[in-house]
Amino acid sequence: VQLQASGGGLVQAGGSLRLSCLDSGRIVSVVAWFRQAPGKEREFVAAMTWRGDKKSYSDSAKGRFTISRDNRDNTVYLQMNSLKPEDTATYYCTARRFSGITTTSGNYDYWGQGTQVTVSS
Repeated sequence: VQLQASGGGLVQAGGSLRLSCLDSGRIVSVVAWFRQAPGKEREFVAAMTWRGDKKSYSDSAKGRFTISRDNRDNTVYLQMNSLKPEDTATYYCTARRFSGITTTSGNYDYWGQGTQVTVSS
Protein backbone atom coordinates (compact mmCIF):
# COMPACT_ATOMS: atom_id res chain seq x y z
CA VAL A 1 0.00 0.00 0.00
CA GLN A 2 1.44 3.33 -1.02
CA LEU A 3 0.14 6.38 0.80
CA GLN A 4 0.77 9.94 -0.30
CA ALA A 5 -0.29 12.77 1.95
CA SER A 6 -0.63 16.36 0.82
CA GLY A 7 -2.42 19.56 1.66
CA GLY A 8 -0.36 20.89 4.53
CA GLY A 9 0.78 24.47 4.76
CA LEU A 10 0.88 27.64 6.78
CA VAL A 11 -2.41 29.03 8.04
CA GLN A 12 -3.48 31.56 10.62
CA ALA A 13 -5.26 30.54 13.78
CA GLY A 14 -8.95 30.05 13.08
CA GLY A 15 -8.31 29.02 9.51
CA SER A 16 -8.89 25.73 7.72
CA LEU A 17 -6.92 23.17 5.79
CA ARG A 18 -7.86 19.95 4.07
CA LEU A 19 -5.32 17.17 4.03
CA SER A 20 -5.51 14.46 1.42
CA CYS A 21 -4.09 10.97 1.40
CA LEU A 22 -4.06 8.98 -1.79
CA ASP A 23 -3.61 5.27 -1.37
CA SER A 24 -2.83 2.63 -3.91
CA GLY A 25 -6.22 1.02 -3.57
CA ARG A 26 -5.31 -2.17 -1.80
CA ILE A 27 -7.76 -3.50 0.68
CA VAL A 28 -7.39 -2.14 4.19
CA SER A 29 -9.81 -2.09 7.10
CA VAL A 30 -9.06 1.21 8.80
CA VAL A 31 -7.53 4.50 7.66
CA ALA A 32 -6.34 7.14 10.09
CA TRP A 33 -4.43 10.35 10.63
CA PHE A 34 -1.76 10.86 13.27
CA ARG A 35 0.39 13.88 13.96
CA GLN A 36 3.72 14.57 15.55
CA ALA A 37 4.96 17.88 16.86
CA PRO A 38 8.68 18.54 17.43
CA GLY A 39 9.85 16.89 20.61
CA LYS A 40 6.59 15.06 21.13
CA GLU A 41 5.33 11.58 20.49
CA ARG A 42 3.17 10.75 17.53
CA GLU A 43 -0.47 11.09 18.51
CA PHE A 44 -3.77 9.88 17.15
CA VAL A 45 -6.01 12.41 15.43
CA ALA A 46 -8.81 10.59 13.63
CA ALA A 47 -9.70 7.25 12.08
CA MET A 48 -12.48 5.61 10.13
CA THR A 49 -13.31 2.17 8.91
CA TRP A 50 -12.88 1.65 5.21
CA ARG A 51 -16.60 1.08 4.89
CA GLY A 52 -17.19 4.40 6.58
CA ASP A 53 -19.54 3.05 9.23
CA LYS A 54 -17.39 4.03 12.19
CA LYS A 55 -15.28 7.09 12.93
CA SER A 56 -13.21 8.09 15.90
CA TYR A 57 -11.56 11.36 16.88
CA SER A 58 -9.15 12.51 19.54
CA ASP A 59 -10.56 14.90 22.08
CA SER A 60 -8.60 17.75 20.50
CA ALA A 61 -10.01 16.97 17.06
CA LYS A 62 -13.65 16.47 17.98
CA GLY A 63 -15.90 19.15 16.62
CA ARG A 64 -13.15 20.71 14.51
CA PHE A 65 -11.77 17.96 12.27
CA THR A 66 -13.61 15.59 9.95
CA ILE A 67 -12.20 12.44 8.39
CA SER A 68 -13.78 11.19 5.18
CA ARG A 69 -13.06 9.05 2.17
CA ASP A 70 -13.83 9.27 -1.51
CA ASN A 71 -14.45 5.84 -3.01
CA ARG A 72 -13.98 7.06 -6.54
CA ASP A 73 -10.32 7.91 -6.23
CA ASN A 74 -9.19 6.09 -3.08
CA THR A 75 -8.48 9.32 -1.25
CA VAL A 76 -8.83 9.89 2.47
CA TYR A 77 -9.35 13.46 3.66
CA LEU A 78 -8.91 15.29 6.93
CA GLN A 79 -10.84 18.55 6.97
CA MET A 80 -9.44 20.74 9.71
CA ASN A 81 -11.36 23.82 10.81
CA SER A 82 -10.81 26.35 13.58
CA LEU A 83 -7.13 25.56 13.61
CA LYS A 84 -5.07 26.45 16.65
CA PRO A 85 -1.32 26.99 17.07
CA GLU A 86 -1.20 23.75 19.06
CA ASP A 87 -2.32 21.89 15.94
CA THR A 88 1.08 22.61 14.41
CA ALA A 89 2.68 19.28 13.57
CA THR A 90 3.59 16.90 10.82
CA TYR A 91 0.48 14.97 9.88
CA TYR A 92 0.68 11.36 8.72
CA CYS A 93 -1.91 9.19 7.05
CA THR A 94 -1.88 5.52 7.84
CA ALA A 95 -3.79 2.33 7.18
CA ARG A 96 -4.41 -0.89 9.00
CA ARG A 97 -5.11 -4.28 7.51
CA PHE A 98 -7.01 -5.69 10.42
CA SER A 99 -10.43 -4.54 11.53
CA GLY A 100 -11.02 -2.34 14.52
CA ILE A 101 -10.19 1.30 15.04
CA THR A 102 -7.20 1.76 17.31
CA THR A 103 -5.47 4.88 18.54
CA THR A 104 -2.08 3.17 18.87
CA SER A 105 0.31 3.98 16.05
CA GLY A 106 2.04 0.61 16.36
CA ASN A 107 -1.15 -1.13 15.26
CA TYR A 108 -1.06 0.45 11.83
CA ASP A 109 0.70 -1.28 8.97
CA TYR A 110 1.22 1.33 6.30
CA TRP A 111 2.39 4.91 6.60
CA GLY A 112 2.70 7.76 4.16
CA GLN A 113 5.20 10.54 4.29
CA GLY A 114 4.09 13.40 6.48
CA THR A 115 2.74 16.76 5.48
CA GLN A 116 3.59 19.80 7.57
CA VAL A 117 0.84 21.92 9.09
CA THR A 118 1.84 25.18 10.73
CA VAL A 119 -0.71 27.38 12.45
CA SER A 120 0.38 30.89 13.32
CA SER A 121 -1.13 32.86 16.17
